[in-house]
Amino acid sequence: MDDGYLNYRISVHLEFSEVFTHFYYAENTTDSVIKKTLLPTFQTILAFSFGCKATLISKENTEISLDRCLVLGPIKKAFEYALDPGSKILVATFKNDSFYRFFGSVSQGKAPFDPDDLLIENCFSFLWQEIAELDSAEEKVNFILNFCRPYLKSPNAISAFLTDFNNEAQNPIKAVSEMSQLTERAIQYQHKKLFGFSAKEKMRYLRFLKAICYIQNTSEKINWFDVINECGYYDQSQLIHDFKHYVNASPNQYLKFQQDICSGNI
Repeated sequence: MDDGYLNYRISVHLEFSEVFTHFYYAENTTDSVIKKTLLPTFQTILAFSFGCKATLISKENTEISLDRCLVLGPIKKAFEYALDPGSKILVATFKNDSFYRFFGSVSQGKAPFDPDDLLIENCFSFLWQEIAELDSAEEKVNFILNFCRPYLKSPNAISAFLTDFNNEAQNPIKAVSEMSQLTERAIQYQHKKLFGFSAKEKMRYLRFLKAICYIQNTSEKINWFDVINECGYYDQSQLIHDFKHYVNASPNQYLKFQQDICSGNI
C-alpha cells in the first residue's frame, strides 16, 4: 500500500511459468484519480477491470476506457493509465510466444481490443463475470489459469530455438537459421509472427532494459557515462534517443518521475 494505492505482483504456478511472467494487481483506495506510466515490456498483456473506471492514455493523449477486459501489445513504448477512486485492475503478462499459442495470431502493437473478437465464442465475457464474483486477486488468478489450460497449444521448434537463444555475441536470426536449416528470411518471418516484433527490435529493447535495471539498482548519484559503458551504448546521444523512443522522456526526466513508473519486467 502506497498512500492509498495498493499494488503487487502475483507469481504463477510452475506449470504456467513459460506462459505468463506474472500477474499484476492494482487498486485505488483514495479519493483522487491515480496516474501511472507503464514501461514497455515487448510482451502482450491481458487486462481486467473491476469496480470504477480505469483508462489507458496514449502518448497522443487518446483515452481508451478499460471496460471489463482488453488485450494490448506487444507493448513497445510506454503509456499512461489512470485509475479512478474505487478502480481495480488485474493484468496478465504473456511470456515469449504464449499469446500466439493461445490465439494463433499476434496483435502487432495495434490498438487495444476485446479478446472475444479473436474467438468464435464469447468466453472472455464469461470469464470476467466469473472472476468478478471472487474476493481476492489470488482467487481470480487461479481461476484464470484453470480456465486457459485447455486453450494453450504446444510451442513449435522454431519458437523454442528463438526463446532459448541467449548468446549476445551472435545474431539470433543467423544462429537459429543454421540450427534449423531454414533461411534467415524464414526465421525473421517466424520471429515476427510468433512474438509480434523483430529480433532487431528486441535487441534494442534489451539494451534499454539493461540501462533501466542499472539505474534501478544504483543507490548513488547516476553517472550517465557509466550507464553508457555498462549497457553497450555508443555515446550519450544514443542513450537519450532510446529513452525518448521508449518512454518519451530524457534520462534525467525518467529519474525525476521514476516513482510514478510501473515496470512489467523489473
